[in-house]
Amino acid sequence: MNETITDIRTRRSCRKYTTEQISEEALTAILEAATYAPTGHGQQSPVMVVVQEPSLVARLSKLNAQIMGTTRDPFYGAPTAVVVFEDTNNSTGHEDACMVMANLLNAAHAVGLGSCWINRGRQMFELPEGAEIKAEWGLGENMAGLAICILGYAAEGGILPPKQRKEGYIIRA
Repeated sequence: MNETITDIRTRRSCRKYTTEQISEEALTAILEAATYAPTGHGQQSPVMVVVQEPSLVARLSKLNAQIMGTTRDPFYGAPTAVVVFEDTNNSTGHEDACMVMANLLNAAHAVGLGSCWINRGRQMFELPEGAEIKAEWGLGENMAGLAICILGYAAEGGILPPKQRKEGYIIRA
């Protein structure tokens, strides 16, 4: 079977990470793959912000947890977070950013890393503290948080086996 298809079929979300930071080589490969995500009219409107400084990763995780109403770490201890922003002035901005997230996830698996899509990006950067962070990154009002792709080396038990594919997933018309 084609290696790309195999990677897509075997990728799973990782919910437990080691503390070891990912290599620069792996990060560069993942980010480059994400820049090749399909975007409407080839506009490449999404923006990715890479966060590896532990105190800032923890700060973002705490903001995300606040929205969830919990104190647990929604980033599962991952040492790297790639925040994906969508351009709200672009008619395909949301879809474009989703494609970037998909490429990040699949590329991470292809280079042997664990990853997980973390929701609540929009809400995080609508909070005053999130808006302040976004401004520090130089992102305009038109850029809305979509999601966070957390990355790291999977710890034991961090990746569960796949669930059975559901009935009716595919309808041939």
